[in-house]
Amino acid sequence: MRPVDWLVLAGSLAVIVAYGMYRGRGSDTTSKYLLAGKTMPWYAMALSIMATQASAITFISTTGQSYADGMRFIQMYFGLPIAMIAIAAIAVPRFHNSGVYTAYEYLEKRFDAKTRALVSVIFLLSRGLAVGVSLSAPAVVLTVILGWPSQYTTLLMGVLVVAYTVSGGIQAVTWTDFLQMIVMTAGLFAALFTAIYLLPSGVHLSDALSIAGAAGRLNPVVWSFNLSDQYNVWSGVLGGTFLALSYFGCDQSQVQRYLTGRDITQMRLSLLFNAVAKIPMQFFILFTGAMVFVFFVYVKPPVNFNPGLNATLERQSAYPQVSARYDAAFEQRRLAAQSADPSAFRSANLEFEAARASAAKLAAQATGQESKDTNYIFLHFVIRYMPAGIVGLIMAAIFAAAMSTASAEVNSLATVSVIDVYQRFLKPGGSDPHYLSASRWLTGFWGIYAVITAYYAQGLGSLVEAVNKLGSLFYGSMLGVFVLAFFIRRVQGTAAFVAVLAGEAAVFIAWTFSSVAFLWLNVLGCAVVVFTGLLLSLRSGPATPR
Repeated sequence: MRPVDWLVLAGSLAVIVAYGMYRGRGSDTTSKYLLAGKTMPWYAMALSIMATQASAITFISTTGQSYADGMRFIQMYFGLPIAMIAIAAIAVPRFHNSGVYTAYEYLEKRFDAKTRALVSVIFLLSRGLAVGVSLSAPAVVLTVILGWPSQYTTLLMGVLVVAYTVSGGIQAVTWTDFLQMIVMTAGLFAALFTAIYLLPSGVHLSDALSIAGAAGRLNPVVWSFNLSDQYNVWSGVLGGTFLALSYFGCDQSQVQRYLTGRDITQMRLSLLFNAVAKIPMQFFILFTGAMVFVFFVYVKPPVNFNPGLNATLERQSAYPQVSARYDAAFEQRRLAAQSADPSAFRSANLEFEAARASAAKLAAQATGQESKDTNYIFLHFVIRYMPAGIVGLIMAAIFAAAMSTASAEVNSLATVSVIDVYQRFLKPGGSDPHYLSASRWLTGFWGIYAVITAYYAQGLGSLVEAVNKLGSLFYGSMLGVFVLAFFIRRVQGTAAFVAVLAGEAAVFIAWTFSSVAFLWLNVLGCAVVVFTGLLLSLRSGPATPR
């Protein structure tokens, strides 16, 4: 990076951290620290919700996902608008009127303490696993840029996140998310338009679209039904709806965003904004990855985008043969693109991908582990080819995305730890200053935990898939128990408790012994919980009115 890029990046990070600490002033009660005293306007919550989900993974891995697999990943979000409308209509008034700090506190009001405790533990486990994955993305960035060990880069990001999250609580997190989302949006548009601008002279946007289409990168809609296929219309609309219902309706990292709202109307507006804006945003990111693919049709990319693996490859005795095949395949593909013959280009692209696969196989043999470079594709493009200033802006967007997600997750983990575990079971009846202090200490603990677990998330391949797969192991069961709580009054606490365990068992069995795509696990978990809860309630008789 050039000096102006470092200036843009450092200045952005400094402003974000300082702004978060400034806006977090006055968080001197547990309510203000964890729920901002319920004073947040809809637009701050809306951008906080979007920023929390639009992590660094979105910038780094989603663009790489589109480069490697096309735009069909967007189908995962087809069910999101349906879910947002349902949550705004059903969950928001129930949570708001019950006066809860967490979604799981509501479960005790509806069922019993053990059901609340079980779902709280499931959240802590699922989000605790995911927070390390989220924080590992910026570590990849700085490792590529500076060549620093990933331990140092992860620690740097963790310290920045913990600084304003511990000091200001949810108020600092939400307003910082608001600023970070503005930076992310600027970086997103800069990345897309720069990728198009950098296409070689004579290659127009229509040509780029033709090439991307011939290579199967412009495939936002896949109609074929296949339970083993990760992304198609059916898994997106059905499985994606269940995933979004679970994430935005049951995951405390999202529920806590809108629990800070001034009233039900403000809370609903924040969700409906995301229902409208999320798919276009995701489309822009995926389309950027498709344009990066076209750029590298004309400009030869490295054999492997991971610079460490590329260096390992070059030391192998078989590398000259692999490299020669790769160079020939690239040149053949470039000439086929210039010929404007889609059939010839598709054939040449298949040979090019086969050459890349043979290089990946050689790297895997040399290192003893799978050679995936999806998370390095966009970074390589940004650092090597984008103009001065734009690089710094995009890097600032990536860091802003990482910090928004990590801070929200750390804050929600601390909230559930304090409200649903510490206050409820370990130290009931404590003073408000005591719980405020515990909230700060547990925020710091989860920040340290995130840094440690991030060290182990670097080799998970596509990070955007990894984080959604992790969530899908738990989200269906969490959604199922809230369906029971909201709609099926006859189900009692013990039936709900056993139903959640049955749902988790079904999900892990399906995940271990079948090839069903992860989006369907959300449907399966929810269905098993609801069916088991109903079955047990029929055996035990009608519920006692509460």
